[in-house]
Amino acid sequence: MENLDKIFSALNKLSYGLYIVSSAFDGKKNGQLANTVFQITPNPPKIAIALNKGNLTHEMVDKSGLFSVSVLEEETPLTFIGLFGFKSGRDIDKFEKVSHQMDGDCPIVIENALSCLKAKVVAKMDAGSHTLFMGEIISGQILKNGTALTYDFYQKNKKGKTHKNATTFNKITEK
Repeated sequence: MENLDKIFSALNKLSYGLYIVSSAFDGKKNGQLANTVFQITPNPPKIAIALNKGNLTHEMVDKSGLFSVSVLEEETPLTFIGLFGFKSGRDIDKFEKVSHQMDGDCPIVIENALSCLKAKVVAKMDAGSHTLFMGEIISGQILKNGTALTYDFYQKNKKGKTHKNATTFNKITEK
């Protein structure tokens, strides 16, 4: 592909938020940082998420057919982002010291979150390194007022990094 620098520079202008996507399977909970969450339809309300196939959360969403999305607030500390963005649920229990609630069998992170949604997977699409899961929203709530954490704010103001499994990771811009 020609002009990768130009392509990635153009892609970096797309707007993203930062979210915690959570799921559970076989009695174990997990969640991860995600930047690709978007609304698909208003009626019935559906959202889509993109998850790396190597992540534990991907495995749990695929097997359980359920996921939650927590919209993070701008004030979210880097240590919290690091827990869900740079640690593996295969090695640690991310929910051990994090405020969350259970909606049936699905965990929902409420710490540092402005709102949350729970969805049932109704379709999925193989996207190479990631799977795009489409979910019909089952429940949702506002937790508090505030400003949502955008990926741009995270990178520019918090000096945050991009994990190699993120949809937006590319070797050129991370140097």
